[in-house]
Amino acid sequence: MTKLNNVSIIKEANVYYDGKVVSRAITLADGTKQTLGVMQIGEYTFGTNEAEIMEIMSGELDIKLPNEEWKTLHTPETFEVPANSSFDIKIKSVTDYCCTYIED
Repeated sequence: MTKLNNVSIIKEANVYYDGKVVSRAITLADGTKQTLGVMQIGEYTFGTNEAEIMEIMSGELDIKLPNEEWKTLHTPETFEVPANSSFDIKIKSVTDYCCTYIED
C-alpha cells in the first residue's frame, strides 16, 4: 500500500540515535498503530514491546533477528519481529520503512 487514507498523526517525531533514525506515529481508521520513518547509514539495535511487522520500502540493509543469522534484505521486503525482543540492523544506504504494531 503506497497511500494511507483517514489517519491520525502524532506531530512530535520519534528521534533515535542522535537523529539518525526518525519516525512519526500514525493510527489508521481501524485503530492499527504504525510508524513511518527513515534510517540513516549506521548500525542500530531496537527493542520491541509488541510484535512488529517491518516493511522496508527502500534502502540497503542487513538484519539480525532473534535466534537467526545476519541476512541481507532486498527491498522492498517485509519481516516480523517478536514481542519483547530485540533486533540488530546495519543500514548501508538511507532506508525508508513502515512498522506495524501487532496487538495481542
